[in-house]
Amino acid sequence: MALQNTHYGAAEIARMLASCRSIYFIGIGGINMSSLAHLTRRAGYRTGGSDRVRSALVCRLEDEGVEIFLGHDAANLEGYDAVVYTVAVGADNPEYLEACRRGIPCISRSDYMGYLMTDYTVRIGISGSHGKSTCTSMCAEVLLRADKNPTVLSGAELALMKGAYFVGGEELFVFEACEYMDSFLDFNPTVSVLLNVELDHVDYFADLAQMRRSFGRFASLAGKNGFAVANADDENVKIALDGFEGEILDFGIQNEAARFRAMDIRENGGRYSFRVLRDGEEFCRIALSVSGYHNIYNALACTAVCSLCGLSGEEIARGLSAFGGASRRMEYKGELGGAAVYDDYAHHPTEIRTTLEGAKRMAKGRLFCVFQSHTYSRTHALFDEFADALRIADRVIVTDIYAARETDTLGVSPEGLAEKIGTHASACHGFSAAAERLAAELREGDVAIVMGAGDVFKVFDYLDLKKGERA
Repeated sequence: MALQNTHYGAAEIARMLASCRSIYFIGIGGINMSSLAHLTRRAGYRTGGSDRVRSALVCRLEDEGVEIFLGHDAANLEGYDAVVYTVAVGADNPEYLEACRRGIPCISRSDYMGYLMTDYTVRIGISGSHGKSTCTSMCAEVLLRADKNPTVLSGAELALMKGAYFVGGEELFVFEACEYMDSFLDFNPTVSVLLNVELDHVDYFADLAQMRRSFGRFASLAGKNGFAVANADDENVKIALDGFEGEILDFGIQNEAARFRAMDIRENGGRYSFRVLRDGEEFCRIALSVSGYHNIYNALACTAVCSLCGLSGEEIARGLSAFGGASRRMEYKGELGGAAVYDDYAHHPTEIRTTLEGAKRMAKGRLFCVFQSHTYSRTHALFDEFADALRIADRVIVTDIYAARETDTLGVSPEGLAEKIGTHASACHGFSAAAERLAAELREGDVAIVMGAGDVFKVFDYLDLKKGERA
């Protein structure tokens, strides 16, 4: 069983850590945990932690002087005053149990992050069922290029940051706000961004109504003097914001009353350009370098956020034009047999549909998708929706389901999903076999996407890719 969030709050954590000189991170190799460990080290604490494997993120921390342990062992806690853990850690973790035995304070990742951000003046939390990492990365790109020196914690790496975080000044703190297990309710935003609300994480959220309530509570954390940057075209977002007491800066395409609205949208090879009106007046013209209609919404949210930070329309448009995408978000990897190959994190039917529709416009030939579903519960609950979305591709290779925190008790399988998709889909066990099948079938002009939130990226270990121009 996974651990739960602590929900102590910033004031109580400050009291708990008042005499603390060292902090230990259980699961330090996670993309967000490694960022928090880096900030903790920069704050002057002795910092250490453990993980199962020596990943690139772990090696970077080790190079910075963070003490790293491979594997979890109670003895690793020697000399540490407090523990931060990720909820992905099991309740039987030996380090967690040892900390409890010794009476060492144990704080969940999101609770600790909520405490850290209170040192910053403007705190921008980017939430949504989809697009959080991309929008956070867009904001980071624009603010950094405008010399605003933000501190950023994202769920994806960005080339300009040379990682998933950037330590800047104490004025702006931009962060990705994950809704799983209501983690984002531990944060302290002054600006709450709601990109969209859709049913997901069905192992925690019972229904869409519960998700709307949670997003509404997150938005309300900005307070009466805060802001909500919200998607005016999303009915669930509007329901979630009912009763919000601060100022709403909404954005959209269809809603004529949206304060930031995209107009005159033009598409070229899956990439979009458009005018942005602010309160009915021309604000800027944006030409995106990343593909997908959904990125118009991400760019509009970014525009609203950055205008709040004092940037001009010209500065925002320039930064968004330079944005080449975040890691594993339609990330170009190279060519195989004359086909362009991409890596993408999409793991919800809506994300899959939007990504594949955009890729379809890019492809001169056929569209291939190597897909790994993430968790049995999500696969089971959204089974028909997954199949419908994946049918957009001309050829689908379905790999083994990524279990994450779960065991298979629901009877879903890659064979079952492939059968539901149709005759152009097949199941394939093992990444080397999937790579071999992909290599055998791709031709000049095709586009292939390796897709999923688990470890499907390991397919690239078996592909002999050549760098070439993006499709």
